[in-house]
Amino acid sequence: MAFTIYVKMKKLGRQSDEGLQSVPFALDQKPKTLGELLVSLTELGVKQYNARKDEGQVLSYLTKEEIDAQATRGKISSGLRGGEDADAGQAVENTIQSFEDGIFRVFAGEEELTSLFAPIPWTEDTVFTLVRLTMLSGW
Repeated sequence: MAFTIYVKMKKLGRQSDEGLQSVPFALDQKPKTLGELLVSLTELGVKQYNARKDEGQVLSYLTKEEIDAQATRGKISSGLRGGEDADAGQAVENTIQSFEDGIFRVFAGEEELTSLFAPIPWTEDTVFTLVRLTMLSGW
C-alpha cells in the first residue's frame, strides 16, 4: 500500500517560499523517523532515475513552460546524461552523511527535524521542506 508525502526543496538565496511547489512522492510505507524518510526518498529517487535512464527518456526540446518551471528551480536541463545506473546503497549513504554534515536541513511543516532517529510529528497535511545550505551539494 503506497503512502504519499509532499516535499518542497529549496536552495538558500534562490527561491522564495511562495514559489516552491509541493511535489508528491509515493512511498511503500509511512516513515516513522527522519532516517526512514530520507532512505525512502533516496531509494525512490534512484529507482526513478535509473528507470528514466534505461528508457532513454531525453527531451529533444523544451517548451516555454518547462523552461520557466526549471528556471524557477535554478537549473534548466533538456535531458539525462548516459552512464552507469545509480547505486541505491551508495546514494543512501551519501544522503545520510550529507544530513549529518549539515549540507541540508529537513522541516516537517514549521518544525525542524534534527535527529535521524526521532519520530516524525505527523499531521493530516504535513509538508516536508528540504533546504540545501551549501552550494556544492548538487541539487
